[in-house]
Amino acid sequence: MRFDDRVAIVTGAARGIGRSYALLLASRGARVVVADHGGGPTGDGSSPEPAMEVVREIAEAGGEAVGCGASVSDESSAAQIIDTAIEAFGRLDIVVNNAGIHDPHVFPDLTIAQFQRMLEVHYLGTLFVIRSAWPYFIRDRYGRVVNTVSEAMLGGVPELTSYGAAKGAVFGLTRNLATEGHPHGIRVNAIAPRAYTRLSAEHTEKMAAERSVPKEMMAKFSASMTPDLVAPAAAFLAHESCPLNGEILQAGLGGVARIAVLCSQGISKRVLTVEDIADNLDAIMDMTGAEIRSAAEQSA
Repeated sequence: MRFDDRVAIVTGAARGIGRSYALLLASRGARVVVADHGGGPTGDGSSPEPAMEVVREIAEAGGEAVGCGASVSDESSAAQIIDTAIEAFGRLDIVVNNAGIHDPHVFPDLTIAQFQRMLEVHYLGTLFVIRSAWPYFIRDRYGRVVNTVSEAMLGGVPELTSYGAAKGAVFGLTRNLATEGHPHGIRVNAIAPRAYTRLSAEHTEKMAAERSVPKEMMAKFSASMTPDLVAPAAAFLAHESCPLNGEILQAGLGGVARIAVLCSQGISKRVLTVEDIADNLDAIMDMTGAEIRSAAEQSA
C-alpha cells in the first residue's frame, strides 16, 4: 500500500507519534509537510528546528518533505500549513491531525484558561487545519483526514478532564465531517493512540507510582508502547483504498481495535413516566442486540 503522487500533511510531526506517521508515509512514497510548532508538552515555546530535523531524516532516506513551524491553534497560522503543501507540491490529498498538548490536573485545580487552551490546540487546531484543506478536497473530489482522539474522551482516567473533553469534541467533529464529506469523496476517521511519548510520560509514571507499579514492569510497559506501533493504523486510514468513514481505531502495542457508538434497544411507550424509566432500567441498559451508529451509513 503506497502513497506515490500523494501529498500528506502531518501536524505535530516533529516528535513521537507524529514523527512516526511522517516517516512511514514518506517511506511509502508520500510527499510530506512536517508541521510542528516546536513547543513543549504544555504548548509553551516554539522552534522550527524539530520539524526540520524530521525533514532531513526523510530526505536522507530518499523521501521528499518540507517543514512548517506554524501553530494549529491560530486560524491564519493553521492556514499557512495548507499553503505550504500547495506551494511546495501543488496539491493536497491527506491531512493527519496529530498536534496536541498535555496538562493533567484534578478538576478543581484546572483553570478555565487551561480548558480553553486544550480546546484551542486539540479541537480548534484540528478544525482550522481541516477547514483550510476542505476546499482543495472538494475541488479534487478526494481527501483523507485522520484525526486524533483518545480513550480519555470515554472517561476512566484521572486528571484528564480538560484533555478528554477536548478529544471528545474532536470525536464529534470527526463523525459529522464523515457524513458531510462522503458525497465528495472525502473520508474522515480518527486514531485513539496508545503510545508512550513525552506528552504522556509524566502522567503515566505518576499514575504508576500511585498504584505501586514496579519500575521493572513500568519499563517493560513503556518499551512496548512505541509510536511505530501506532503509525500503520494511521497510514491505513490515510490510504485511498481504505473503506472506512467516521470510524475510530484504537491502535498501539501491536493491536488495532474499533471504538464504536452503540445504542441499546431500550424501551418505548406512548406515554412515558419517570417510574417507567426506573422500573425498566435493566432493559434500558441492556446492550444485547445493540445497534452501532455509523456515520458512514447515515451519509449513504
